[in-house]
Amino acid sequence: FTTDFMDYLPFGFDVYYAKIPTDIITILEDNNLTKKIVYSDRLSNLVFVDKELDIETNSSDIKKFIHSRKKEYLQFDDFDNYKYIFNKCFKFSNDLCVTFKTYLSTFYFCFMAWFFTLIIGFTVAYFLVFHVRSVGMQIVLFLICTIPFWTSNVIRMISWIPLLGRNGLFNSFLISTGVIDEPQEWFLYSEFSVILAFIHLYTLFMIVPIFNSLIRIDKSLIEAAYDSGANGFQILTNIIIPLCKPGIIIGSIFVITVVMGDFLTIGIMGGQQIASIGKIIQVEMSYLQLPAAAANAVILLFITLLLIWTMTKFIDIRKEL
Repeated sequence: FTTDFMDYLPFGFDVYYAKIPTDIITILEDNNLTKKIVYSDRLSNLVFVDKELDIETNSSDIKKFIHSRKKEYLQFDDFDNYKYIFNKCFKFSNDLCVTFKTYLSTFYFCFMAWFFTLIIGFTVAYFLVFHVRSVGMQIVLFLICTIPFWTSNVIRMISWIPLLGRNGLFNSFLISTGVIDEPQEWFLYSEFSVILAFIHLYTLFMIVPIFNSLIRIDKSLIEAAYDSGANGFQILTNIIIPLCKPGIIIGSIFVITVVMGDFLTIGIMGGQQIASIGKIIQVEMSYLQLPAAAANAVILLFITLLLIWTMTKFIDIRKEL
C-alpha cells in the first residue's frame, strides 16, 4: 500500500494475528473478496482487505469493513503462538522436538557457565580475603580482575579467535610441544569456545558478591575452629561456605540471568551453529516474526524468574541488599 495502513485502523486494532481456516478462505473466495495481505508470518496469520475499497480516500469504509468482518472471518486464538512453539513436543514416542532441544542447550550452557564461574569466583575471592593480608594489595588484585571489563563484550570474545583458531596460538603451541599432530577444529566455534567465553565474561559477576560475603566473616570464628581441632576442609564446609551462601546466591543470579538470554556470545563463539533461546528470539526478531519471538520471550522470562525465585528461597535477599 502507498498509504500507511495503520492510519486507517480503528482504536485498539493494532494488527490481528489470525489463523485463517480453509473454510473461511472458501467463503471469501465464494463472495469474490479478493485477498490483500497486509500482514503475514510463518504462523499463516493473515489480515484481509476488500480490493474494492479505496484505501486512500475511504478510510471510514475500511473501518466499517474491518468491524463488520473481523468476527465473521477471522478466528482468534491467543495461544496460537505457544501452540506453534510446542508443536509435537509432547509426543514422547518421537525424538525431542526442536523447542525442547533448544531449551536443553540453553540450560546446558547456563549450568556449565554457572558451575565454572562459581568454582573460579569462589577460589579467587577466597584467596583475596584469606591469603592476601594487605588491604592495599587486595584492592590492587581486585582491580586486576576488572581489567577485561575495560573493553566491550564483543572485543573480549573476538580476542579468543586468534588464540583458538585452526592456525591460532593455542594450536601452534600444542603442535610444537608434540601434544597433538594436527590442528584441532573444536577449539573454536564449538560448545567449548562458547563456555570459555562465558567464563571469561561473567566470572567477575561471581567474584564480587562472594568477596563481599567472605570479607564480612569474623576471623575469630576460623581461629576458634582451628583451636577446636577442625581441619581446613571442615572449616571450609561448615563455616566459610554457609556464611558466604548469600554471595554465592547473588552471584548465581547475576550469571544465570545473563546467560539464559544471551545470544551474542553463542552467535559469535558458536559460529552461528549453536542454538539457544536467546538466539532463536534474535533470529525471529530479525525476520519480523514478532508473535513467535514474543511467545518465546515470555516463556524464557517465566523460566528465569522461576529460577531466581527458587534461589532466593535459600537466603533473605532483602537483608543482604
